[in-house]
Amino acid sequence: PAAAGRFWHVTDLHWDPDYDAAAGAGQVCPSGGSRAVPAAGPWGSYLCDAPWRLLASAARAMRGRLQRPDFVLWTGDDTPHIPNEKLGEEKVLHIIENLTSLIKETFPDTKVYAAMGNHDFHPKNQFPGKEHRIYNRTAELWRPWLNDASVPLFRAGAFYSEKLPSPRTRGRMVVLNTNLYYDQNDETAGEEDPGGQFQWLEETLTNASRADEMVYIVGHVPPGFFEKKRGKPWFRSGFNERYLKIVQKHHRVIAAQFFGHHHTDSFRMFYSDTGSPINVMFLAPGVTPWKTTLPGVNNGANNPGIRVIDYDPDTLQVLDMVTYYLNLTHANMMALTQNEEFPTWEEEYRLTEAFQVHDGSARSMQTVLERISKDPRYLQQYYEFNSVSYDLTPCEEACRIDHVCAIREVDFTKYNECVKTSSSASAVISGWLLLFCLLLGLLRPQQAL
Repeated sequence: PAAAGRFWHVTDLHWDPDYDAAAGAGQVCPSGGSRAVPAAGPWGSYLCDAPWRLLASAARAMRGRLQRPDFVLWTGDDTPHIPNEKLGEEKVLHIIENLTSLIKETFPDTKVYAAMGNHDFHPKNQFPGKEHRIYNRTAELWRPWLNDASVPLFRAGAFYSEKLPSPRTRGRMVVLNTNLYYDQNDETAGEEDPGGQFQWLEETLTNASRADEMVYIVGHVPPGFFEKKRGKPWFRSGFNERYLKIVQKHHRVIAAQFFGHHHTDSFRMFYSDTGSPINVMFLAPGVTPWKTTLPGVNNGANNPGIRVIDYDPDTLQVLDMVTYYLNLTHANMMALTQNEEFPTWEEEYRLTEAFQVHDGSARSMQTVLERISKDPRYLQQYYEFNSVSYDLTPCEEACRIDHVCAIREVDFTKYNECVKTSSSASAVISGWLLLFCLLLGLLRPQQAL
């Protein structure tokens, strides 16, 4: 096989331009909302979106770790978690422009495949399936990365597809605007195929198959469920079903899928009707450490993460993934004591080593899933990586069910069945254990007091 290629995947930068570590606890960052932010440091806080210093540090780490990637995937969400009233169209575009410049300066001669996130719009989430000023302006900002055929497509719906730059690969990148399917998007609620994107995707995959190309699918909001909140999907159910059917039908040309939005590190499995693993979606951790305010999520912050993917240029097979991270607590502490100018982004883990698999194929990732679901040591390791080594508490049975069912079942009905059967199975096991202990207590000869 050809020498492995490598590329970056970075997502959910969520810059908070008004972050101020020196301010009083209630004024550190607008993205903290009404939460007091006691321990804010120069590199950020778990209660806030990313200060510029953190984003510049991530860019510097990317250049230091892999200066000449084949390309970069950047899957959106640039603006802070603040109300629409505090943003506005110009401010959103200003933020997208600044982050675009940061990535261009970091990788001046590199192709970047950029997707819009649900926060890269005003009002947030309200992406239309037709031409819009924000699409036009963003297409201009990303013009150096888009080829001529991609520009009109992007203007019309913020999706596009291009052949990979390397002459030695028969690969194609398909960049989607899955914000069109988000259940918070009122613009597209009643539509069957917003922007005609589903039909376009099917045609693109059919053409790729005829041209003997393999495809990476890239986007921001993923289908399926959020592993940190039971029963929390992002897509409207009809859109979720349609996406799933397209992957099942065209899985032979899809080498892998790369998405963001969760800020956590996880993956999703896709199966044939007979239950064979046919595809995998990798969800990359975010750069923002922001602790989610989604009700029902327990301690949903993360350390900032960035990721390199090793792949086979001939087949686009994912060979390995290395995730690098910044231990935010440690970085802020070092800044206080040693005035460290540039904190170190460390290697968190390498996929094949951590989970003892050959590569990142659907078959290997099925093995990873089986290990996570059956072996408590692998489960705990996966759980710690899920928050980029931020939440080190034990992942108990309810937690195991949430993660395993979210990874295994992207389909709404099957996910609900998975949660129900797993929960009742664990309840039965607990019941038997309790009974066993009680019987043991009754059978043991009574100790004299």
